Amino acid sequence: MMSVKALPGVPRWAVLAAHAVPLLTLPSGLWRLALVAGLPVTQDAWHHGPGGVMSTAEAVYVVSPSVVSELLAFLTLGLVRPWGEVLPRRFPFLGGRPVNPAAAWRAAFAGAAGLCALVAWGVYASAAGLGSGIPASPAQEALVIACYAPLLAWPVLLAAVAADHRRRHTAPVARGAGPGPSGGGGQEGAGRPAASSWV
Repeated sequence: MMSVKALPGVPRWAVLAAHAVPLLTLPSGLWRLALVAGLPVTQDAWHHGPGGVMSTAEAVYVVSPSVVSELLAFLTLGLVRPWGEVLPRRFPFLGGRPVNPAAAWRAAFAGAAGLCALVAWGVYASAAGLGSGIPASPAQEALVIACYAPLLAWPVLLAAVAADHRRRHTAPVARGAGPGPSGGGGQEGAGRPAASSWV
């Protein structure tokens, strides 16, 4: 059975959910790369420029959202992995410094809310017929839906992992437990300060 590195005390469901998020963004990114490569994913066949080749500016415009979304999705792993608690030393200026857990879960919840807003806008725009849409055959349209549908799970999984992160870092404080072996040290990991000392 495959083992995944995670912080002590992180439930397995949260580890799996955090690792699933970057995978959810891959299909849409691959679809965009196929679009840039000129594969028949739409009926346009890219009549952009000579020979039907997409210009560099257009290619960057199409691929950039995929790169950004994949990087943001990858940050979800920081809620369950050690590098999300203490920044790796290879980072200039910030390496080796602890991450404020409250800032991490608040940013994650804000990201989940932003993703929900984008999903809501996309559903509304589609229902209202806003925009020109993608000219596609039924098979191509099914491919677009299959590639973009996994993104609907992103805000749900991100919010769930953020809620667990918040629970792990606020529960010892709420119980009045201090740092040390009996004060939730098993959750924070041996040799690291308690979460309450990072706030």
